[in-house]
Amino acid sequence: MSMELLIPDWPNAPDNVGALSTLRRGGHSQGSYSDDAGGGGLNLGMHVHDTPEHVEHNRYLLRSILPAQPAWLNQVHGINVVDAAGVADASVTPSADASVATAPGVVCAMMTADCLPVLFCDVGGQVVGAAHAGWRGLAAGVLEQAVVAMRARGAGEILAWLGPAIGPQQFEVGQDVLDAFADVDPVCRSAFVPIVGREGKYFADIYQLARRKLALLDVDRVAGGGLCTVSDRRFYSYRRDKITGRMASLIWLR
Repeated sequence: MSMELLIPDWPNAPDNVGALSTLRRGGHSQGSYSDDAGGGGLNLGMHVHDTPEHVEHNRYLLRSILPAQPAWLNQVHGINVVDAAGVADASVTPSADASVATAPGVVCAMMTADCLPVLFCDVGGQVVGAAHAGWRGLAAGVLEQAVVAMRARGAGEILAWLGPAIGPQQFEVGQDVLDAFADVDPVCRSAFVPIVGREGKYFADIYQLARRKLALLDVDRVAGGGLCTVSDRRFYSYRRDKITGRMASLIWLR
């Protein structure tokens, strides 16, 4: 089975911008990392205890459709941003949760399995970026830092695409998560719906939270959102399965 890919429906994205997200099907991984339909899974995460050879094969398959090796990062739910062009040559994989690129053929990549991947480009097709926005990174400012880094590299008006993530009917959180957002921006309270009969528990809409963050950055042209990794078994989901693989969302300049 060939790789199954999600190509962003991204109005107004420049023609010289390439972008995609992987799904589960079309790889070599087995067991908890399979495609959940009797075939091999396209797990791209080296850190999730999958058979290393299977992950290497999966990454090779992905590389075959890309202009270069993706700039894989050690994602730590933080706000650090790196230049993707330097990652491939680094002796140690940098710990970061966002990357940017200005040179054609340099591939920004973020792995997820419920957290929100956000892809960026500017309308002139000069700068691209990607961010890993779990709730901790989102609250701490990873989107803000990614946009700052893009603008520092000459980006004009910035567009964003929200990739597959845990949906608002599945993302159960506690009071600490609500406070992390609402104490800084009270408008964010509207993204949290109390769970009946469970005091201090809420369903959170990570897509709404990201859109609010982006709006405050004057990033108003936002596409994507609405795909739930937990309820749709085409996706890996840590919250649903615990032992599972990782998908990737990638962007580059042609």
